[in-house]
Amino acid sequence: MRRLLPVTDQTAAVDREWSLDELAEAYAYPVEETGSGGGAGGAGRAWLRANMVSSLDGAAQHEGRSQPISSDTDMRIFGTLRGLADAVVVGAETVRLEGYRPARAREAFAQRRAAAGQGPAPAIAVVSASLDLDYSLPLFAEPLVPTLVLTGAAAPPDRIRAAEKAGAEVVIAGDGPGVEPARAVRALAQRGLVRLLTEGGPRLLGQFVAAGVLDELCLTVSPMLTAGDAQRIAGGPALAVPERFALASVLEEAGFLFTRYRHI
Repeated sequence: MRRLLPVTDQTAAVDREWSLDELAEAYAYPVEETGSGGGAGGAGRAWLRANMVSSLDGAAQHEGRSQPISSDTDMRIFGTLRGLADAVVVGAETVRLEGYRPARAREAFAQRRAAAGQGPAPAIAVVSASLDLDYSLPLFAEPLVPTLVLTGAAAPPDRIRAAEKAGAEVVIAGDGPGVEPARAVRALAQRGLVRLLTEGGPRLLGQFVAAGVLDELCLTVSPMLTAGDAQRIAGGPALAVPERFALASVLEEAGFLFTRYRHI
């Protein structure tokens, strides 16, 4: 892998294997925004970043899953972003399609997380209006840290009780049946979860974009063409005025571009 942007010295663009520590430094959350502490009781506001992959023709998935357009290095970056996050926010449909499991503690990030005041692994926060979830799955039955479920105040009471009985923490983040994106981000920040990562799906990312709460997009551009009618990385109603993001960094390996964009 080589760094294309920013070029910090003459060796930055040399093609070589990066360590997890180097990846963690490259993708570190901005201290000036989240505060130097983070974690439970940390200072600063929440910083929401998204991590998505797209083919050259704009497909966010192939046959319903993102793995076919990904790569080993993309998955290393995926693991690194999780290793830095306080919480991973994901839509219920993506939980079902991708077979989500609890985040695991990784020794490579243990010292870094301890220094930042974080727990051993990020919490998974599932966004669901109906709470129609399988609470026997490992995501709920075997988490290292309790799984959170974000829903609206009008969610079915029996489903709320089922989630709580399974050990999940139910977070009300909307006055109606659904979740209000800005309120969800604030609710997580109030729990000390300020380094936020969303992995989709496209509908959830579209909601975050429409609400103006997405701070950063980590987008892997895959050197593949899929054709078909697969979803883009963000779905839902179009914005009246497109949101502008600034290119922060670009890494490259085997034709894959690993980009980071920050909201202006």
